[in-house]
Amino acid sequence: MNDLIEQYTVKREPFYRPVANEVELFDAAYSARMPVMLKGPTGCGKSRFVEYVAYRLRRPLITVACNEDMTASDLVGRFLLDKDGTKWQDGPLTMAARMGAICYLDEVVEARQDTTVVIHPLTDHRRQLPLDKKGEMVEAHPDFQIVISYNPGYQSLMKDLKQSTKQRFAALDFDYPEATIETDIVARETGVDIKTAEKLVQIAHRARNLKGHGLDEGISTRLLVYAGQLIVKGVNPLAACSMTLVRPLTDDPDMRDTLDAAVNTFFG
Repeated sequence: MNDLIEQYTVKREPFYRPVANEVELFDAAYSARMPVMLKGPTGCGKSRFVEYVAYRLRRPLITVACNEDMTASDLVGRFLLDKDGTKWQDGPLTMAARMGAICYLDEVVEARQDTTVVIHPLTDHRRQLPLDKKGEMVEAHPDFQIVISYNPGYQSLMKDLKQSTKQRFAALDFDYPEATIETDIVARETGVDIKTAEKLVQIAHRARNLKGHGLDEGISTRLLVYAGQLIVKGVNPLAACSMTLVRPLTDDPDMRDTLDAAVNTFFG
């Protein structure tokens, strides 16, 4: 068990710039072992935040990238065949419950609803995980906590969390930081100068104003970091922005022209 804890421990402090009081609120929720839901657009820092608080709390972190093909067995565990017969293999949720880790279900809305219901017994007063196939009831370690994230912008009638799931969690709203903070993040993460970081952030703000008017999502902080990393490597800013800020967002020729024009405004 100690080897597993070591394997999932965050070794180095991740860079995270608090935007408001989200760190203090999470600390309070963790002290009560309260399940927490992080809601916000893609690339705004939700996963980095979870790494940061896990490091601060000195708890191992087990992350699960949820997808529509994920089954309950993928989370809980299954019997596997080997040369000696069958043996039980814990899934990530079961491992986290046993060792007292933070279990982070990233983009949980992507998983089928019949899969996510397996977390219910762990997110109320019971803090238990029944392993029906094994005939075992796992009592969650006192330090165990579940954190989930999802992007409300992609909600639909077919892809949303059940109220019976939502109302088991406290929630923190995330969004892209305000301009001065985001500029500092981009500069710190990439090594570009402040003026270049400011230009990248201004391009992002123009693109975010187009959300719902041709773009499903605006330029994320993550993509700004990608652009800065290329610029630091000596890539021409126009080419770097085209590769990281324009091409990933849309294939529509008119929208690409609009975004390219925004890039040219600052780097042309």
